[in-house]
Amino acid sequence: AAEGSPPTTVMLRNLPCNYRRAMLLELLNRRGFAGRYDFVYLPHCFQTHVSLGYAFVNFATHADACLAHGRFAGFNAWCIPSGKVCEAAWCNSDQQGLRANVERYRNSSVMHPSVKEEFRPVKLLEGKLVRFPPPTRKVWPPHANFGVRARAKAHSA
Repeated sequence: AAEGSPPTTVMLRNLPCNYRRAMLLELLNRRGFAGRYDFVYLPHCFQTHVSLGYAFVNFATHADACLAHGRFAGFNAWCIPSGKVCEAAWCNSDQQGLRANVERYRNSSVMHPSVKEEFRPVKLLEGKLVRFPPPTRKVWPPHANFGVRARAKAHSA
């Protein structure tokens, strides 16, 4: 979103660590958001292939983002056994909107060819996956401890 625009990107926290991107997309669709979001990223630890327990979702409109914020705050009806209770928060201004998220990740190590497709961010148009814009510079492979540091930092906070 442009500077001063209402937020459209929501961070969903406290997701089950065994959650996969396909599960999250299905959850968003089942909860009434099919075709109403255009970016999703569920970070994973590259050593364990386990989700880091949070995701970024950009919605088409501020109204959709507000609705999602309300529907996912306190959500716990996961498709896999888990006692986790979801928290919803607005992303920082530098990570608001489709353009900001694409620019943030297109040159990121998560887009390196060595990273499995299911661990990458996705861009959608009217509910269908579309090609993520190519990098504008050389993309390096992720560090072996990518995700491990993030998880340690999250647990120490």
